[in-house]
Amino acid sequence: MLKVGDKLPAGQLQEFVEVEGNGCSIGPNSFDIAALTAGKTIGIFALPGAFTPTCSAKHVPGFVEHAQAFQAAGVDELWCISVNDAFVMGAWGREQKTAGKVRMMADGSAHFTQATGLTLDLAARGMGLRSQRYSMLVKDGVVQTLNIEAPGKFEVSDAATLLAQAQAL
Repeated sequence: MLKVGDKLPAGQLQEFVEVEGNGCSIGPNSFDIAALTAGKTIGIFALPGAFTPTCSAKHVPGFVEHAQAFQAAGVDELWCISVNDAFVMGAWGREQKTAGKVRMMADGSAHFTQATGLTLDLAARGMGLRSQRYSMLVKDGVVQTLNIEAPGKFEVSDAATLLAQAQAL
């Protein structure tokens, strides 16, 4: 399982891009994790699924609300990662008004999530393999802080906790 001091697993995440430019076409685009994190501080939070109650009502809105404070604390980007496809993540991002604040990164086949060891089996609830709820700060691809929630909880992966950790670094 991923822990503080580890490098993020190699691989790609997908993002639905709304506006063509900067080498990206409209629609789903794949991004190399190592390239995106090189030389940057990234605040990452992951959750079980787009449009789910806690994720939509609490988790994403907290990061959208505090996006400027994260930037002031030296965080270059915020990423929301979920085991959903890029189309779903794009639609959810539009609903949550994340543009310019939080990148909605899709891990549709759960390759990144499996590589981190932070999986959650929700097959009994009809959702299949998903991500645990967590947040972390990553500098130049290396995990600096990691806040993993107990099953069914939302206590340590929230925006306020990660922001306090970013301000302390």
